[in-house]
Amino acid sequence: MKTIKAFTSLLAAATLALSACGAGDSAAVVVGASPVPHAQILKYVKENLAKKAGIEIEIKEYQDYNVPNSALKDGDIDANFFQHLPYLKEASSSKGYKFNHGTGVHIEPYGIYSKNIKDLKKLPKNAQVAITDDPSNQARALELLAKNGIITLPKDKKATIYNVEKNPKNITFKPAGAPSIPKILPDVDIAIINGNYALENGLKPSKDAIYLESGEGNPYANILAWNSAASGKKAASIKKLDELLHSPQVAAYIKKTWPNGEVIPAF
Repeated sequence: MKTIKAFTSLLAAATLALSACGAGDSAAVVVGASPVPHAQILKYVKENLAKKAGIEIEIKEYQDYNVPNSALKDGDIDANFFQHLPYLKEASSSKGYKFNHGTGVHIEPYGIYSKNIKDLKKLPKNAQVAITDDPSNQARALELLAKNGIITLPKDKKATIYNVEKNPKNITFKPAGAPSIPKILPDVDIAIINGNYALENGLKPSKDAIYLESGEGNPYANILAWNSAASGKKAASIKKLDELLHSPQVAAYIKKTWPNGEVIPAF
């Protein structure tokens, strides 16, 4: 009886060890992503390309831009897919992140939206403008206003709402977290909204925006980022994922899913 019990215990221990080894060898990549379009693109890769490439993908969705980089630093995820390079550089400078990144996958054009006007030339004096409070995207949003002659920005420093050089219409900026801006659109004269949050809130950038950012030569292409300490099979799987995100199949998927330019391939 003791022999049987000992054998059973050894068999259970061996099974557990093999199970643990199998989980470690899978090198599944856990990716943090904003729901639209990043998680959608990742789901396409997971369902259509990952298995053939020999990798496994788990997707965690985040609404708040502040979370995926801290989650990556803390090891809660292996990579993230939600940001463009200027945003990553700004976050790395302020938070000390040490991440690697791939090249641009896609662009979500920023747009200016309004419930009150259909032409920026009719923007009234003392207008209220909703704009993101994160530095890199705030500069990007301000550039749209400058291109339309509404404000003048400094040439020798990064633009913020606090260093606008000329503001002839005396507009008032209402900074807010990027996810909340579509919700306050009815309360302001115009709102400058990131493409993914516009899509998540039922807006159609190509139809609803009164001014839409150009995709040509756009430096704000979204990228896959991962911890620089990644190694072994995990690192190999992340590299393979980045390759898949730049595949002809993904480019075709983006064009088919967003045929009106709401999301544009960057490769």
